[in-house]
Amino acid sequence: MNNKYKVGDLIYDANIYDGMNTNLADLEFYKRWLPKNKDARILELCCGTGRLTLPIAKDGYDISGVDYTSSMLEQAKVKASAGGLDVEFIEADIRTLDLPEKYDLIFIPFNSIHHLYKNEDLFKAFNVVKNHLKEGGLFLLDCFNPNIQFIAESEKEQKEIAEYTTKDGREVLIKQIMRYENKTQINRIEWHYFINGEFNSIQNLDMRLFFPQELDSYLEWNGFNIIHKFGGFEEEAFNDDSEKQIFVCQ
Repeated sequence: MNNKYKVGDLIYDANIYDGMNTNLADLEFYKRWLPKNKDARILELCCGTGRLTLPIAKDGYDISGVDYTSSMLEQAKVKASAGGLDVEFIEADIRTLDLPEKYDLIFIPFNSIHHLYKNEDLFKAFNVVKNHLKEGGLFLLDCFNPNIQFIAESEKEQKEIAEYTTKDGREVLIKQIMRYENKTQINRIEWHYFINGEFNSIQNLDMRLFFPQELDSYLEWNGFNIIHKFGGFEEEAFNDDSEKQIFVCQ
């Protein structure tokens, strides 16, 4: 989204992505907010390989998924075909997306807004949501609640964060170290990949952090009414110890 900041190619390797991201705690949250009417139109922005899109489609909903990364969408299409699901996947930038339809519910899941590195990027994405949302429709998103103490500790040493086997048989070990930029609010994360027991590469995972009062204001300035703000996917109240910021807006 910006030449200075990036996400490494290996992080967007569809099999490595799927192998790491198997937790579906967020799926049940998003399902609870789906319209009761199965004829409703749903749009998922930053859908990746369809981790959430496909289970929602399997429940009989008309859902479309948008993502910027072609390899992710190819994996999503393969999984949809294998599951006998007819889902529209669209390769596009969520800052400039322009579709003819409007939707009853739009959501940006899985911390994806952290890859909108500047305010203008975020505001463009919010404008796209407004342009595609039906009157009275819901907009949901989730992201991290910045933890300065955690970031400070993580800058001191490399930590192992994941170890798993991919669907295509690769043994993956990931170690993380990070450095936070105060000026830009970018958390410069490095993932050190070891594949099949050997060092493979260092992949960047730069993430813009959004502080709670800041993000509340950005949503309101861009015309959204925050109906609920939760601190976790069980819809617990947002508080000082919350790891997540989860919004339900109109």
